[in-house]
This record gives sequence, C-alpha cells and structure tokens, in this order.
Amino acid sequence: MYRLNKSIISQQIVSVLRTADNTFIPLDSDNTDYANFKKEVLDGAELQDADGNVMTQEQADDFIKELP
Repeated sequence: MYRLNKSIISQQIVSVLRTADNTFIPLDSDNTDYANFKKEVLDGAELQDADGNVMTQEQADDFIKELP
C-alpha cells in the first residue's frame, strides 16, 4: 500500500510513502522505487491520498498517468 505526501508549504504532492516499510519515495523518474510504485499501483496496489482516503483503482490509475 502507498500513501501520497503533501508539502506543508505548497500543499502539492512531493513524495509517496510505501507503508509496508515506511519508505519515502521521491517523485523522481530516475528512482527505481518510484518506477516500481507506478507499476504496482497500475497493477492494482492500493493508493491512499494525502488525507489517508483509499483511492479507487480508476482514481489511482488517473493519478499515475499524470505523473512524469
């Protein structure tokens, strides 16, 4: 499961938390954890928004498709 994290200042999504091991993953296309995060969510892994609400698979897919 993954959870999105917002910047306190800008309120924009700045990273992802992999909840299984509390690993923060930056939104960086050169990061292999980031690539795995996108693949796993598109394959059905649960994604929570920054408020902890579980996104539907359609919402999660749409979010992932907007990322670099």
